[in-house]
Amino acid sequence: MSHNRRCRTRRSPHSCRLFRATQQVRKNLMFISHPAFDQHKLVTARYDRASKLNAIIAVHNDNRGPAIGGCRIYPYGSSEDALRDVLRLSRGMSYKTAIADIPYGGGKAVIIADPEREKSPALLQAMGEFVESLAGLYITSFDSGTTLDDVRTIATATSFAAGISEEAFDASESTADGVFACLKAAAAHGLGTDKLSGVTVAVQGVGSVGRRLVRRLHEAGARIILSDINRTSAEQVAAEYHCEIAEPGEIHRVEADIFSPNALGGGLNSRTIPEIRARTVVGGANNQLETSADDLALKHYGILYCPDYLANAGGIINLHYQLSNWDQDALGKHIDRLAETFMEIMERAKTLRLPNGEVADRIAEERFSALGAGR
Repeated sequence: MSHNRRCRTRRSPHSCRLFRATQQVRKNLMFISHPAFDQHKLVTARYDRASKLNAIIAVHNDNRGPAIGGCRIYPYGSSEDALRDVLRLSRGMSYKTAIADIPYGGGKAVIIADPEREKSPALLQAMGEFVESLAGLYITSFDSGTTLDDVRTIATATSFAAGISEEAFDASESTADGVFACLKAAAAHGLGTDKLSGVTVAVQGVGSVGRRLVRRLHEAGARIILSDINRTSAEQVAAEYHCEIAEPGEIHRVEADIFSPNALGGGLNSRTIPEIRARTVVGGANNQLETSADDLALKHYGILYCPDYLANAGGIINLHYQLSNWDQDALGKHIDRLAETFMEIMERAKTLRLPNGEVADRIAEERFSALGAGR
């Protein structure tokens, strides 16, 4: 664990080194004994007194390449909460990068701070120095609590930041493209139509991704029912794209062909799944399943589910092209391949009689584990 804390003993330099080594061992034991620890390659933390940076970086897997994942700024109630989040999120990024078929592993960073009151240029620059100290093992980007400008500030202190390219467009557009591609594949497989005209889609959440998805659905001729906890946003989007509005707590219950969760995670759970009236679920929200058992529950209720980290992988694919040679045509074709992966998942799931989420996990694990086997 990297930190600026001095050895306060008055003993010899050797004693100071031993003290620091003992502290490091204690921190490492805390990391590896945590229930969310999953053979992570690296978990490291840093506290910087001058900038008040209190951060953790976790690298889950780097078999496919350097770990990539956003930097989240959140006022966690405890370091335990922050550690749980960074371990879970970094693991999820290993699956997302593998299913997206891009040459990166999974990583994540969290800063324990209130982004509205405690974020500062000094804190962000200190975070950049933390990222730089890992020498390319981890590439950071934006996440909850961080903006494009924040990542650009972080990038003043590190070469390992993504999502700041001047020529690249908003990654949320690519995320919406991926959701839309998977949604069309779901309609073809589950509804027997390759056209969305006349198909009813219930969209939960019209934030950066949901709003863009609504635009694509409108252009495709779908009937759209939407909801958002921000009533003003819901009304604005509904007026622009001629949509119906449902209450946020009722959107999963409406009569629809497809339910598209694009808001907070955990919305697919033991309470809501029995109430879903749509035959298909495809959305851009992260961590849609509250527990792994919910994957099997969706199958039990005959609901076709597109794993969330596949549906929303367009954004991370966008970052890949920003880090390599920007090619918008190649980006679009790569995002379209998410639909092909979804078709592969559905075929395997049918053959193996397994839920789609479990099959997606197996495919991702095949991709990020096989490369590491020969190392």
